[in-house]
Amino acid sequence: MVETTLLVSKIKNGTVIDHITGGHALDVVKILGITGRTRGTVLIAMYVPSKQLTTKDIVKVEGRELKPEEVDKIALLAPRASINIIRNYKVINKKRVRLPDIIKGIAQCGNPACISNSNEPIQPKFYVKSQDPLMIRCHYCSYIMEKKDILEQF
Repeated sequence: MVETTLLVSKIKNGTVIDHITGGHALDVVKILGITGRTRGTVLIAMYVPSKQLTTKDIVKVEGRELKPEEVDKIALLAPRASINIIRNYKVINKKRVRLPDIIKGIAQCGNPACISNSNEPIQPKFYVKSQDPLMIRCHYCSYIMEKKDILEQF
């Protein structure tokens, strides 16, 4: 008989972000603005064995449900992630993140000369060229950004 052990405890109410690309759990925590200076249980598991991804990270946040813009940022770093809303220890909603074809207002263009980085009232806008590896192209100047460029902004 194979013995199974629960690596990370259950949460009563909150959000579980599962299937995060291995090594990006701390980036997800940063996106969520979790610094460790406020009360609230946050559980982080990194490089957990996974059948789908070989390894994955998991973040559990007690007492919090994610905002749509937080989910969109997570999709940039972990396009295979799933978001599970937990209430009274039960999953009441489970959905996969979806990286939209057009990204607006989530990241800044890495080209300092881009008009979206000027004082003009323009919202940054990008087209997804590739999800894995992540490559996005600026609508205004065609500058190409990769995952590492976006990580520097968070």
